[in-house]
Amino acid sequence: MSWDIFVENIPEEIKSIHDLQKYEDFERKPIGKRSDIISKIKEVVPEADFSDPSWGQIVSSDYSIEVNIGDDEECYGFAFHVRGNEKAVYVVAKIIEHLGLRAFDPSADDGMFKVGPDLVKGFRKWKEYRDYRMGLRDK
Repeated sequence: MSWDIFVENIPEEIKSIHDLQKYEDFERKPIGKRSDIISKIKEVVPEADFSDPSWGQIVSSDYSIEVNIGDDEECYGFAFHVRGNEKAVYVVAKIIEHLGLRAFDPSADDGMFKVGPDLVKGFRKWKEYRDYRMGLRDK
């Protein structure tokens, strides 16, 4: 089970997943070429393995992050699938900031991945849910 973050070209005025309701004509915009995104990710995490360009891997002793970019060269978004501890959250944040993009975090109260003092809040909430579902913690 992974904590999933969905990176897209989200307009700045969207502060919550609920704001999308105001945009009936919202269309996803491309975020760039897959090869360029991979290059930028590798600028942040040089050891990232993109031997399969559609499904990259960032692995450390504390976490693993799968980067699901897809098969198309023109990219409209991608997902991080995170396992491990909170250190991974900071890696994800650095990559998103370096790309100049924003992301959805289904675990966050407002559905948005936000860099700042509450950076790990969505991850912690997801981890509690995961532990409960796996029988590792009572609710």
